[in-house]
Amino acid sequence: MDLSSRVALVTGASQGIGRACALRLAKNGATVAVAARNQEKLNELVQEINAAGGKSAAFVVDVADEEQVKSAIKSALAQFGKIDILVNNAGITRDQLVMRMKRSDWDSVLNTNLTSAYLCTQQVIGSMLKQRWGRIINITSIFGQMGQAGQANYAASKAGLIGLTMAIAREVGSRNITCNAVAPGFIETAMTAALAEDFRKEALKMIPLARIGTPEDVASAVAFLASEESSYITGHVLNVNGGMLMG
Repeated sequence: MDLSSRVALVTGASQGIGRACALRLAKNGATVAVAARNQEKLNELVQEINAAGGKSAAFVVDVADEEQVKSAIKSALAQFGKIDILVNNAGITRDQLVMRMKRSDWDSVLNTNLTSAYLCTQQVIGSMLKQRWGRIINITSIFGQMGQAGQANYAASKAGLIGLTMAIAREVGSRNITCNAVAPGFIETAMTAALAEDFRKEALKMIPLARIGTPEDVASAVAFLASEESSYITGHVLNVNGGMLMG
């Protein structure tokens, strides 16, 4: 899965799944533009990639802010000349039962998790159309497929990403651009570390592979979908959940 001629942009790259994706794409040869809100963590990631012989640059951006998205991607295009691969990974949670959920918590999750993917895709699609090659990969969630109590905002945003993935796949497929989604199950990240231990134990019982996933498990799926080897796959949701949800 050689990506040595490709330029990738990864949002939410400062930690967890986004960080693992950036490292994996760089390992496979891609030049990686890493984007997130935390300058310090981004700088550490860039240093790690460059120290390993890769090429990377950091772009500080709040993906919920349209003007910041436009500015950051414009800067990345100016620096690297193109963006071949977009990984829409940035995401947050604001969990609460729907009857108690504040409108601000609904809006912030939808803006960060779903609207940002639309904004980023819109800004990079011109580069992909021009060269008639592109890979758009949206990080959704198992809870966008099966729902989760207390996460109406999160589940709605992740389900929306699946619909967005399929719509874009139909729009740009004739230009040799694919758009797919990766749906992680329970993955060891800062987000899942906050879950109660009894909840984690119950979740583990529902996973046939009997382990919590790693960010690297997700990054491997992303690397495949970013490569030439996945050229006949589009509009697809690739489950990375240890068998927790099948069918």
